[in-house]
Amino acid sequence: MFLVVLINKEFSIAQKYIVFFALLVTCLSCENQKQDEATSYQTFFEASKGKETATYEETIAFYMRLARDFPQINIHTIGSTDSGYPLHMVTFNPDGDFNLENVRKEKAIILINNGIHPGESDGIDATMLLYRDLATKVLPSPKNTVLVTIPVYNIGGALNRNSTSRANQNGPKEYGFRGNARNYDLNRDFIKMDTKNAQSFASIFHRVKPDVFVDNHVSNGADYQYTLTHLFTQHNKLGGHLGQYLHKEFMPGLEKSLADKEWEITPYVNVFNVPPEMGFSQFMDHPRYSTGYTTLWNTLGLMVETHMLKPYDQRVEGTYQLMESLVQLVEKQYDTIKELRKQTQEENLGLSQYHFSWQVDTTQTSTLQFKGYEAERLLSEVTGLPRLKYDRTKPFTKETVYQNYYYPKDTIAVPDAYVVKKSWQKVMDRLQANNIRYFRLDKDTSLTVNGYKILEYETRKNPYEGHYPHFNTQVASCAKIVHFNAGDVVIPTHQPGIRYILETLEPQGVDSFFNWNFFDTVLQQKEGFSPYVFEDVAKDMLERDSVLRQNFMAKKALDAEFSENWYAQLDWLFQQSKYLEDAYLNYPVYRIEKNSEASKILDRD
Repeated sequence: MFLVVLINKEFSIAQKYIVFFALLVTCLSCENQKQDEATSYQTFFEASKGKETATYEETIAFYMRLARDFPQINIHTIGSTDSGYPLHMVTFNPDGDFNLENVRKEKAIILINNGIHPGESDGIDATMLLYRDLATKVLPSPKNTVLVTIPVYNIGGALNRNSTSRANQNGPKEYGFRGNARNYDLNRDFIKMDTKNAQSFASIFHRVKPDVFVDNHVSNGADYQYTLTHLFTQHNKLGGHLGQYLHKEFMPGLEKSLADKEWEITPYVNVFNVPPEMGFSQFMDHPRYSTGYTTLWNTLGLMVETHMLKPYDQRVEGTYQLMESLVQLVEKQYDTIKELRKQTQEENLGLSQYHFSWQVDTTQTSTLQFKGYEAERLLSEVTGLPRLKYDRTKPFTKETVYQNYYYPKDTIAVPDAYVVKKSWQKVMDRLQANNIRYFRLDKDTSLTVNGYKILEYETRKNPYEGHYPHFNTQVASCAKIVHFNAGDVVIPTHQPGIRYILETLEPQGVDSFFNWNFFDTVLQQKEGFSPYVFEDVAKDMLERDSVLRQNFMAKKALDAEFSENWYAQLDWLFQQSKYLEDAYLNYPVYRIEKNSEASKILDRD
């Protein structure tokens, strides 16, 4: 602490000392007052000596008390959750202005999400401490940055409190459960939006429009020396100058800030039952995950993953230190972040191509100075088979290959718009929840559009988050004239949500609405044939169409099983006939290609 005193030169020495000590006492009193204020707003975590986490009710009561006593903090509810409780949104702004439309004109906004998996409660407690210390001026207030937090996102899971469901985790004493009130893992629900939680999150996200998003978690997997690991959104997928900034400046800046405070951090250790020093790849955050979803609007996304085997108080402290460093970093670079996000949004509006199916690029790697523990394979005393065991008495630092570059396997041309029949209401509900702009046809209209035929897809054999998702989807595209009815929906791609539109409506996207089963009814053939009747129709088809007959005979010659199956042969011919229903395997979302004749309909928008 530095004390500068300006004293009139005519004062006597005694008078000068009196003034000096009076000012010194005043200053020390201010410092003590800050500490006393912080102490008077003690969290449940602190009261338990770092052994326990606050309940949902205690967390909300704490923020309500802060909002009552400090004009810099505002709390209010938005939407609902599957638990029946609303989500809370708590804002810290030293200026006391909580009109976010005004705030974002001059400042950067950080959105912090906590308790998506309530057993991973580190962020819940760390964010309470952070807000308290900012309000009581234990930490300096940022001038260019505003914080918004969802104190507990998975309320149903937080209320389902226990001490046993995190078998591998070192504290706290009690915690919430991973599944929400309907047993959904909310960090798989951001695109499909099966839960009220996800719907309310979308409302908060689009109200806040954050520049940076943080989701606090606790990791599983290997053992190593670090308390903190980070999982940034994948920079190639983010793309452009913003992706480069994230990779080359933002992430290294955060790492350096933490290292300066002697809090070392490493990328999320994406391995299971394999020693990390053998090399590992960056986690790909698809749009189902929080950072994959928020990145669709060019928000810099970060998951904090503390190490489950470290003591709870250490993990909370690490999360606190990371968020403090993040605020300081955004405070310094807020103008760069905001300008890059604006530039990226403008560039996205002019996209001609979009990339899908991201794969690890094995031709490019990074090298980590990884701090781990020696591991060996022992015979298990339980199974009698080899098991992995880490020895914490043998720490090491080793060069480790980190695969953090990806490339897209598939690329599509971006259309001017999509057309969706009005009957697909679940799709429209999700577009509306994400502020996607569209208009409805005011009269029946026929348009020449491109449609997809579903050629191949695979489906999970086991249920996953309430679905049996598809994958490896392949389609064929063809131009066709389609009759649309008044009320059918036209969705222009030239809008801020362009990436969300492409990720959800292009069926080959890993988290497309097609792959999440929203269109499964078109995969079932509703009409068929009676063999004893269709025999004569099939004979007539083959006699009238020489190409069909040639293809039919070739398939019989090449496929022995087919040649011995009379029903398969008739069914194959039925599939080629005019009698096959139009809905079967035809994807009911249509593309208006760029600068096509159908694009003129966008003039109505």
